[in-house]
Amino acid sequence: MPLEAPFPSPADRAAHLNTRYRHHSATAVIDRALSDPTVGRVALVSSFGAESVVLLHMISVKAPNTPVLFIDTQMLFPETLSYQAEVAAKLGLTNVQIVRATDTAVQTADPDGTLHQRDTDACCTLRKTVPLEAALSGYDAWITGRKRFQSGSRAALEFFEPDGPLRLKVNPLAHWDPSDVQDYMINNRLPRHPLVAKGYPSIGCAPCTSPVKPGEDPRAGRWRDAAKEECGIHFINGKAVRGPLPAGETA
Repeated sequence: MPLEAPFPSPADRAAHLNTRYRHHSATAVIDRALSDPTVGRVALVSSFGAESVVLLHMISVKAPNTPVLFIDTQMLFPETLSYQAEVAAKLGLTNVQIVRATDTAVQTADPDGTLHQRDTDACCTLRKTVPLEAALSGYDAWITGRKRFQSGSRAALEFFEPDGPLRLKVNPLAHWDPSDVQDYMINNRLPRHPLVAKGYPSIGCAPCTSPVKPGEDPRAGRWRDAAKEECGIHFINGKAVRGPLPAGETA
């Protein structure tokens, strides 16, 4: 649905929507995101990771033709690629779009596939951030599966947040806790990512993801031993954006 809103910025749109839908459920937020002209044209961005099937199922029930953008970094686990095909078929998702870096960009910046060993931020920019930004150019908002409990940088997450000068991010599961996720998956008999049973509660690219020990933070296996919590697709100007920017700052 085209954007129809008299708001001067995404921060104003996000503030309006958070007030309007503050006490709604996750499914209600998705329903509104797909139909509210204040949100505009929407895509779901999914990693098809450990918990991704929850939002994918909600979307399949509401509107299975919703664009689903899957970032294939070409460094994913084989299990993730197989799981993506399995889930898309099982849920009847009819508009999954594979997003990749161009061959030219990869050959220029990472010809031997070792950039992640030297500079994980540059690798994420090459293989995730830039391709996703290009794929999102036709949308006013995108839906993510981020949740407050996942890391410190997400602790203040709201349902709606600004994403640069033009777009919104929609986080329907922002207020869910781990038991909510598991209960939804069990109650709806959803397929699990095969790596979860092998100790991977959070799954990214194979070279930068390791198993997590009992008692560790679920995201401890992402970029282990590095001062890094996000791949970069949830950053603006190098900062995690969790709501309207402070006065005087611009995106």
